[in-house]
Amino acid sequence: MKLELVATCLFGLEKMLGEEIDALGLRRIETMDGRVIFEGEERDVARCNVNLRCAEHVFIRLGAFPATTYTELFEGVMALAWEDWIGKYDAFPVKGHCIKSKLYSIPDCQSIIKKAIVERLSAHYGIKWFSETETQYQIEFFLFKDTVSLMIDTSGIPLHKRGYRPQSGAAPLRETLAAAIALTARPREDVLFWDPMCGSGTIAIEAAMILSNRAPGLGRAFAAEKFSQLSPKTWADAREEAEGKIRRDAQFEVYASDIDDAILDVTYENALRAGVEEHLNIFQADVRRIEKKDCKGTVVCNPPYGERLMTPAEAAELYRDMGRAFARLSPWQIYIITSHPDFERLYGQRADKTRKLYNGMLPCSLYQYFRPQERRDEIARNTPKKPYYKKK
Repeated sequence: MKLELVATCLFGLEKMLGEEIDALGLRRIETMDGRVIFEGEERDVARCNVNLRCAEHVFIRLGAFPATTYTELFEGVMALAWEDWIGKYDAFPVKGHCIKSKLYSIPDCQSIIKKAIVERLSAHYGIKWFSETETQYQIEFFLFKDTVSLMIDTSGIPLHKRGYRPQSGAAPLRETLAAAIALTARPREDVLFWDPMCGSGTIAIEAAMILSNRAPGLGRAFAAEKFSQLSPKTWADAREEAEGKIRRDAQFEVYASDIDDAILDVTYENALRAGVEEHLNIFQADVRRIEKKDCKGTVVCNPPYGERLMTPAEAAELYRDMGRAFARLSPWQIYIITSHPDFERLYGQRADKTRKLYNGMLPCSLYQYFRPQERRDEIARNTPKKPYYKKK
């Protein structure tokens, strides 16, 4: 059976998510901020949940239609075949979002949608009251520019919760964002991948999972595993397929270091749960004293922003020290994510490329330094000086 599927993601990860969907052999229909819509079959619900590194949720979209009044919303919802998915004892809570639409009240939209589904199911099952005591089918609506999409969540717990990180540091990075940062840095077996401020190890672990081709969803369960429409074999096949693609003979080492010796036990336990502990070299070290190894290398890190960890003044001093320390690593590539608006000025180098990303709702920038230092200095000498930030 052909299905219309929707994968959501953090803002800024749409391109990577689309490429992941392409790699699974699926056809994209539309890409918009924070989501990719594509075609698939029942087996692809399981394959996407198990394999997508950058997705937050995978939904089945039952339909989409224009709605500028509550009457249009009610009638549009009523026209969808909810009985194909929801049984007479199943639960079907409703939640969603309204953006740039005439219908902007989320509670009112929830109420109308719930009422319409109940009326449709009442007519089908011949009952007026629903106990909602069995399988939960979480309904999600997305009302954008007066067009509403009605979806069923197949993931349940967000996909960034891989299951390997019950503990984390004081300022954790979402696993999906860490995977996207690692993918941007292009981890390779012949290049040392090093996070010198690893915290609980998320970036290093995601990089090791990428290098070993270990699917991110192998260690967790999904809401749709309880759906009667999707057989247990569907999920078993998806996991078997993913297990078969793991590169168990991969030869690489990822460095994960941090100045805080106490957090490194957490890093190891997380790596163990993720199945990549054999590939991680975990050790205590100060990023200010980082030393280049006799090999090609890429440094990727998520330093404190001066918000939850460190004061703004302490973070500023750290960035200055990082700029001096990392300059000694040339021609290694450097990737740094932070929300600090003056990072480049403090670090002392303009990035070769900057990419806007979001850590949850917090806007950040990924500063990418991939040119040799000599080439960057030459460009700086021949480029008219501009401020590091826009004046207000």
